Amino acid sequence: MSKISVRNLTKKYGTAIALNNVSLEIESGEFLVLLGPSGCGKTTLLRCLAGLETPDAGEIIMGDTVVFSSEKNIMTPPGKRNLGMVFQSYALWPHMSVRDNVKFGLDVLKTPKPIADERLDEVLGDVGLGHLDQRYPSELSGGQQQRVALARLLATQPPVFLMDEPLSNLDARLRMDMRVELKRFQSEAKATTVYVTHDQTEAMSMADTVVLMKDGHIQQVGTPNDLYSSPNNTFVAEFVGAPPMALIQSSVLGGFGDDKTIGIRAENIQIVPKGEGRMSCIVNESEFLGAETLIGLDHEGARGLCVLKPGLSMVAEGNEIDINFHDEHLHVFDAAGHRLVR
Repeated sequence: MSKISVRNLTKKYGTAIALNNVSLEIESGEFLVLLGPSGCGKTTLLRCLAGLETPDAGEIIMGDTVVFSSEKNIMTPPGKRNLGMVFQSYALWPHMSVRDNVKFGLDVLKTPKPIADERLDEVLGDVGLGHLDQRYPSELSGGQQQRVALARLLATQPPVFLMDEPLSNLDARLRMDMRVELKRFQSEAKATTVYVTHDQTEAMSMADTVVLMKDGHIQQVGTPNDLYSSPNNTFVAEFVGAPPMALIQSSVLGGFGDDKTIGIRAENIQIVPKGEGRMSCIVNESEFLGAETLIGLDHEGARGLCVLKPGLSMVAEGNEIDINFHDEHLHVFDAAGHRLVR
């Protein structure tokens, strides 16, 4: 296992700043997910950790070794950072069999053949590819190719796993299955893992720690529950959660002062009889999701307002309904969008 420290890391592409003075501590054995929209800097940070990009400033320490330092003029190449990486494209050799693809890393490490063969049999069995070890990548499904890329990483037993959206090319059901398997493999290997995704479901279901980024800055670091239940700002509130947190101007509710934004999650809003609610809203949609129904609402001074009702609960578009919620479930943000602790 290996702790990773990122200190004041900056990376520019021309005049564009991809990483802006980013600092981060990744504990040994932790599964950390870098989450955020396209262009937020998460993949750039991962590639800097891998040694595939050279930062303009800052420092990266893996274990006790400084692998990058602008001040000390240190830039350790990827092959000497003692890590493994799974790419979005899987990056498999098309002319090599499954077994030879997985064996490639062991060959680079000059692993003796008896040890390599034993390790290959073990890893291919773990990922369920032992019976397909002589096939070529073109003969495999997307999920099987993903398993080959994972097996190649596991075979060399690196203390650090880096993963760049490895499940994005899979269909929804297979993504769900592979999330469970990836988390299991990581836990068994006890590897420090940095995983990049724009999919909050992946982040919330897999991560020990989530790092949410925007425009080259870290917005919040915490457990999935931290980001969902105690968002640092309105960006986190709206990015994390499906549906996102509704945001209401304080002038609509009163009692919170001027220029405040009030946040409320859909599950904490109740539809009540006419005249008994805190707000009257117009229904703009009803979406049946199976276990529950999402009812979207319009109200001036609010965005993203909706209610989750158990089961099938269709309400006609255009209907006026009253809603209620308790102050204990409200989040208050200042004029700049930062969370105020009450």
